[in-house]
Amino acid sequence: MKESQIEAHLVKRVKALGGEVRKVQWIGRRGAPDRLVMLPTSPHRHVWAAGTIWVELKAPGLKAETHQVREHERMRCMGQRVVVIDSIEAVEKLLA
Repeated sequence: MKESQIEAHLVKRVKALGGEVRKVQWIGRRGAPDRLVMLPTSPHRHVWAAGTIWVELKAPGLKAETHQVREHERMRCMGQRVVVIDSIEAVEKLLA
């Protein structure tokens, strides 16, 4: 499976929940996540699931590189939710 197939599934599932996915390009910031998932507040979803999630997509079995892990940790220290996804199952778990 390719990273692009995982991305397509993520976009499809987020849209089905009434959300949006944006592809992000960072100027001068290596290692930052490349997708922003925005989920609406809904009475049928957990409160923690609403809002924004920064997503780094990877092909199955691949992990974030060292510089990416460092940047993700910086963002988490600023209160951001950052996840690395490498499978359809991980997309489903994130949006459950």
